[in-house]
Amino acid sequence: MRSPPHRFRRASIHARSSTWRSPMSTPTRRRTPKDELIPLPDVLDELGISRPTWYRWRNRGFGPEARRTPSGRICVRRSVLDAFKDELEAA
Repeated sequence: MRSPPHRFRRASIHARSSTWRSPMSTPTRRRTPKDELIPLPDVLDELGISRPTWYRWRNRGFGPEARRTPSGRICVRRSVLDAFKDELEAA
């Protein structure tokens, strides 16, 4: 069996420069673990409250600031939740 013409051969791995990087491998800035997004069910478990209580607090302007992700989930940042829990302990 003959090898394919030269134009179809793959380049040798050694032919690539060691400094070449894929655009997907560029370093990105990551959030600190303190600012991770926590889904609402985990927040409710950590606070020890039910979902109706959460929505009651939210309607009254009480409770940690929550955000809706592009997928539709409600999440709270870890730093915001910790600050809210500190306020509850101080009160």
